[in-house]
Amino acid sequence: MQPLAIENWHKAMKGRDASALDTLLADDVVFQSPVVHTPQKGKAITKLYLSAAMNVLGNGEFRYTGEWMGPNSGILEFETVIDGISVNGIDMIGWNDKGQITSFKVMVRPLKAINKLHEMMGKLLMEMAPK
Repeated sequence: MQPLAIENWHKAMKGRDASALDTLLADDVVFQSPVVHTPQKGKAITKLYLSAAMNVLGNGEFRYTGEWMGPNSGILEFETVIDGISVNGIDMIGWNDKGQITSFKVMVRPLKAINKLHEMMGKLLMEMAPK
């Protein structure tokens, strides 16, 4: 049986349902991107990044290929293809006793994939950012 936070994350990612992040993310969640050097703190900015990732990564090619769980954290390995580039990465997710995500760190390889994600995420985040 999967922890509640992971089960709910899978549902949100599969359905590309950014609205699910409103209850899934803790208010003090910290997001760490593979291309942004400083941790992003808080629900609003984390929701923005994860919503963009759902759109960029969450295509028909996206799939989780492995999972490793601890008491309050887990690692989910994923694969996808974007513009002909194979992307391999992991989501390192921590959660609290309420089943809310408190930390979310993404690592991606190879360099070509990081560069493509940087390009696509940057463009989408500029479009999504509040004006």
